[in-house]
Amino acid sequence: MDEQRLDFALEAAGFGVFEWDAVRRILTLDRRAAGLSGLPEGESRKIADWDDLVPAEDIARVRRMLAERRTPGQGFKIEIRVRRPDDGRTVWLWISGVTQQDASGRVTGMNGIVGDITDFKFEEERRQALVAEVDHRVKNVLAAVQALAYQTAKRTTSLDAFLQNFSGRLKALGSANELLTAARWRGAAVEHVAAAELGALAPGQTSWAGPELFLTPRAANALALALHELATNAVKFGALSVETGHIEVRWRSLPNGGFELNWSESGGPTVAPPTRRGFGSILLDQVTGRELNGEVAVEYRPAGVRVRLAAGSAAVAPRPESVPEAPTVRPADIAAAARTPRSLKGSRVLIVEDAVLLALELETGLSDAGAEVVGPAYELEEAMALLDRPIDAAVLDANLNGRSVTPVAEALAQRNVPFVFATGYGETGGAPGGFDAPVIRKPYDVTQVAAAVADLLGAG
Repeated sequence: MDEQRLDFALEAAGFGVFEWDAVRRILTLDRRAAGLSGLPEGESRKIADWDDLVPAEDIARVRRMLAERRTPGQGFKIEIRVRRPDDGRTVWLWISGVTQQDASGRVTGMNGIVGDITDFKFEEERRQALVAEVDHRVKNVLAAVQALAYQTAKRTTSLDAFLQNFSGRLKALGSANELLTAARWRGAAVEHVAAAELGALAPGQTSWAGPELFLTPRAANALALALHELATNAVKFGALSVETGHIEVRWRSLPNGGFELNWSESGGPTVAPPTRRGFGSILLDQVTGRELNGEVAVEYRPAGVRVRLAAGSAAVAPRPESVPEAPTVRPADIAAAARTPRSLKGSRVLIVEDAVLLALELETGLSDAGAEVVGPAYELEEAMALLDRPIDAAVLDANLNGRSVTPVAEALAQRNVPFVFATGYGETGGAPGGFDAPVIRKPYDVTQVAAAVADLLGAG
């Protein structure tokens, strides 16, 4: 191949040519290599120090590669990052070439081609981040299912009742997640969430309406569970327990960017406040409002239950590019077994967990093991504010609504308070942040957490 054809081929491929004289320390770049790296074209004796241009770990890899060259003309391929001296941008360069060595085997130079793989590397990093995020979401969903099973079992007196209650709650979560998956987890319509929970109940006795409004994944799951609990109570005791009853659900946008949803029952039996609090009531009181960044108010009027649910702007998502149809909710058979946690009697344990259901499960499990629970803290600021209290150990989620729990871990470490990470992220290099602490991956059994805390404290 003549020189002109070779030049055309390199131009078409986007490659540049380089030569490095290691003895005289002269770097020679053609026009294309100079354009890719931001270094001067032609011979250059006064280029910036490599330590200023290339990260230390990349320099170390190059040196290891050169040290392994033992045969003159031996080929090599390597990827490095270079900070362009002309504009300060960092680019990824792929370098392929051959080395020259003297009689002693010392590398005296190299020459070859160079290409820009920055876009490829950034896309690779983006894919890895997406995979990690999907892994995190899946583990959180599974952990939420586990928490639902445990909380349902704690407040159910028979296996049949447990299976019925838990199956319904699992279906509600499954319905919301189908909507989110169809929209690539970018949002679920309030109308579709309502249809999924009310559409199969008592045809003609339920209605729902409101403006087009989309929820974040967290808010969609919370609303699905809330509507399911309300509908279940209506079927057992309220408007849907008789043929003359009716449920009306209406929602509207609020000036602050959030929304308000109202649930109204009519035509059913006379309503009286409940004499006992089941998990459904606890879920509405403690979980739904916080998950929606708002509040929930329930009124047991004689004519019918009224519920006002106000959500903050953080619960609302932009309209997805494609809006799926409401899915058909399918049954699921789940069996759960309870295990007795280890004793933590007299221990004061801080819980830091942004998923309210999981925090509730931890609180119940650690309390059953004898611990005095500090918190739970759902946000970073809440956790930091609790650090002045007496604390013997802590259970930390690694990520709090997108913010690292590191400041809490650092403060605990400075005070010699041991802690365990309970996280949905799949780090493989030990504990998050490099802390010397046990790590329990979601989904977990609360007895695992209790055992880990007991080990930290030397409890039996």
